[in-house]
Amino acid sequence: MKAIRVAAFGGPEVLKVEDVPDPRPQAGEVLVRVKAAGVNPYDTYMRSGNYGAANPTLPYTPGSDAAGVVEAAGSGVDLGPGARVYTARTLTGAYAELALCRRSQVHPLPEAVSFAQGAGIWVPCGTAYRALFQIARPRPGETVLVHGASGGVGLAAVQLARAAGLVVIGTAGSDEGLELVRREGAHHAVDHRDPQYLQQIRDLTGGAGADLILEMLANVNLGHDLTLLAPRGRVVVIGSRGSVEVNPRELMSRDASVVGMLLWRVSEAEAAEIHAGLQAALGDGTLRPVVAVELPLASAPEAHRRVMAPGARGKIVLVP
Repeated sequence: MKAIRVAAFGGPEVLKVEDVPDPRPQAGEVLVRVKAAGVNPYDTYMRSGNYGAANPTLPYTPGSDAAGVVEAAGSGVDLGPGARVYTARTLTGAYAELALCRRSQVHPLPEAVSFAQGAGIWVPCGTAYRALFQIARPRPGETVLVHGASGGVGLAAVQLARAAGLVVIGTAGSDEGLELVRREGAHHAVDHRDPQYLQQIRDLTGGAGADLILEMLANVNLGHDLTLLAPRGRVVVIGSRGSVEVNPRELMSRDASVVGMLLWRVSEAEAAEIHAGLQAALGDGTLRPVVAVELPLASAPEAHRRVMAPGARGKIVLVP
């Protein structure tokens, strides 16, 4: 089979298409014929060797999110060939024609969800679900600010928050992104390129501030976020690309809190809860993964450049 392989940490150019042996499933394992693989920012951190203790052993095939059909299964597996599935991690990597997975890493893909959409379920939608419902635990009627709402995680958060009865404010950095955020359910969309965008957010909340902020780029926004919080408000840090200076008094004066999250730290019970919630939301149309672009597998370097560029408008997907 063909797969993207990384033999040395570095820039996007280290992503190479190679011919590798087809994996063979053992007991409790599933071999998935990949129809689409999702590209996530954390893939680029691993590729560059900047993911700390989580850096993979070289050489490796990137990717945790894929969608496709079961090619074969080992003993003790209740999925037959042809079953539509999406993955939440794999054993051999998702940027490939075939991906070997544990049974626990494979989940049913509803018929109404395309393979390209299925490649954008676990990391983006699972992150949004965990941030909202397992960490922030919002109440209907509260106001949530989704910073970076036009990306994969942001759009999932907008859709889920709107369905949960929250007042949703989303930010984006392009006219197309702002329109997408509105279309996917945000009550208000704010251009974070506008020098007055912070005041616009305050005005939209009537000066009360946001009860919850989902932050995708904390190293840029966290200091400002603290000034936008309502009393007892909370910020969930989903993404950051560096350090940031904040004024703790902004938290103290509001009895507010900041909490970080990493999807890879979920327990088995928490993961099961997330998948149950995602399955329900996908099944009734509440959750609709948005695909920005589909690229061939050999364009993995271009996909890695795009996923880190500003102006996201949904999910980037590789098609073997």
